[in-house]
Amino acid sequence: MTVIEVAAGLIQRDGRYLIARRKAGVHLAGYWEFPGGKREGGESLEDCLRRELREELNVVVGIPLPYRIVRHEYPEKIVELHFFRCVIESGEAEALDCAELRWVLPEEFNQFTFPPADAVILESLQRDAIMESR
Repeated sequence: MTVIEVAAGLIQRDGRYLIARRKAGVHLAGYWEFPGGKREGGESLEDCLRRELREELNVVVGIPLPYRIVRHEYPEKIVELHFFRCVIESGEAEALDCAELRWVLPEEFNQFTFPPADAVILESLQRDAIMESR
């Protein structure tokens, strides 16, 4: 089975994370996710993330910092998600290639439906938020 490599951005502002809702007609349509996309041939994961965020949200981010890697097997494919912390350096996020955007607190994640592959990241970010508040 093919492994699809994806770079996703954990973009935080004022304690809230930017999440995007997948548009209709795509895999996992309607689910919420951290913005990003598939790596193209010859592209580094960091370059992939910068390109995807520019195309999908019309923002430029600073240097992406590796956070975690999650490998998830769906019935039809294997996805390897590379999560990076990053900060918007220019532009205001717009929903160009997704249905909707929201800025949410980690404790609000459970109000949104995320793909199964994101569960470990959601828990990790919620733990981080608790640790940071102490």
